[in-house]
Amino acid sequence: MDTAKDLFTIALEPRPEGSVGQGDLSLSLAGAELVDLLRAGTIGLDGDLIVPGPGPDPDDRLLGAAASALVRQVPYESVEDWLWRRGRDLAAAYQAAFEEDGLLARARRGLLNFGAERMELVDTPARRLAQSRWQEDEPVLAALAAAIGVRRGEGPQDGAGPDDEAVATVVAAVNDAVMELEAVRQRRSIENAAFANVWRVP
Repeated sequence: MDTAKDLFTIALEPRPEGSVGQGDLSLSLAGAELVDLLRAGTIGLDGDLIVPGPGPDPDDRLLGAAASALVRQVPYESVEDWLWRRGRDLAAAYQAAFEEDGLLARARRGLLNFGAERMELVDTPARRLAQSRWQEDEPVLAALAAAIGVRRGEGPQDGAGPDDEAVATVVAAVNDAVMELEAVRQRRSIENAAFANVWRVP
């Protein structure tokens, strides 16, 4: 039931390719929360619609907030709509919660106490557990991380995907949403470049 927290932890680990985009991570975190709520029995899926389940709301603060945000009456919300609604600024919410819980701390490079701050994961049992799941190539965590460009080792990986149909539906929706977000970024970049060319002095 810690898929979302483990995903956030893995996304923050230092890596040569650089950091993960906040928007991409927020969408994937929203998907990870759905996975955790599915496993808790708090929700189920009817096709791609999120329906209430018999399980109780989780005690975890972040996951409890996700459960409280669910649409519990018809018309139910689709997985895609949930990702975009719940995913808005979700990475920032996880960062704030991690800082408050002592899992993330501000660190500075160098000997002087000025310059840009950066966030650094604290060595905790929760971080080590997330790393263990990552090293074991746990299918759901690996699939959600791959959706935002985070992979173990180099090159494509052919690990098995989620074997649960509902979870697989969520992971597929996360992939689609991240691709849609990238398409929006590219379109805006092209539009901005075209606008800049209009004002360029010949």
